[in-house]
Amino acid sequence: MKLIHLAIFISLFTITQVSAVTGLALVHGTGNQTDAASDYWKWDMVNSIRQGLPDQNNYVVINCKFEEYMWDADAAGCLAGQLTSFINSKGITDMVVMTHSNGANVMRWIMSNPTWDSRYPNIISKIRWVNALAGSSKGTPLANAVMQGSIFESALGWLLGYQSDAVRMQQTSWMDYYNSTWLLGTSGRPSLPKGFWNVVGTDVETAIWDGDSYCGGYTLNLGLEITQAWLSSCSDGFLDCSSQEGAGSLWFRDTSRMNGSEPLSHNQSRRKCFGLDVILRNDI
Repeated sequence: MKLIHLAIFISLFTITQVSAVTGLALVHGTGNQTDAASDYWKWDMVNSIRQGLPDQNNYVVINCKFEEYMWDADAAGCLAGQLTSFINSKGITDMVVMTHSNGANVMRWIMSNPTWDSRYPNIISKIRWVNALAGSSKGTPLANAVMQGSIFESALGWLLGYQSDAVRMQQTSWMDYYNSTWLLGTSGRPSLPKGFWNVVGTDVETAIWDGDSYCGGYTLNLGLEITQAWLSSCSDGFLDCSSQEGAGSLWFRDTSRMNGSEPLSHNQSRRKCFGLDVILRNDI
């Protein structure tokens, strides 16, 4: 399906946007980031993906305080500000946005509520499509557990942070409410104004003898395998597949495209693992 959309885009691009300036924006997930290129994505991932750009300097790595509710000035407001600065400074007319985890929710807030902020319509008009890597579109039961103050609060501090507003927002019942009211793109709701394509992680593997289990960091993957026990059989250790596929359209599930049919843990879907970076690079 995405190939059809790509063909249509290429035709329109050829006819009407010969001078288009293509840009890439990388949007991190839950947490307060000040150097997401180094700390969240890692530079090898960033540098690999941006090779797909006609001008490899036309990229931005977002750094915002995604510990707040998605509509907050420090979340969507910060994202809108940095995207607007990027668009204006580089003259971007065609922007591919790649989000990870809760970053998909913040991006979807902007796309769903164009009248909320005067900067939103211009951002939406420049988006070609959004690639949502392990997007938490329907929240996660782990956020429920953290907010209830169970053992998950200490066990998941490294993954979620503690009882922040962003974690509170990602409780499954809360996301059900937002999806039925404020957000577009889920079943029974109007479509988003631009494509929103999901890359879904389906499993976590941490065999100590398997080198693939070390991609992205063995300790982080091991933690995700532990938390996976509280999720469905199809999950990336943080999100059920149903949450990752909850908004927009399925692009692909990990094992159908990754080298060696490897699954992507929630950690690995933001790292240079199993050829993911090359797929994202080529998509630009």
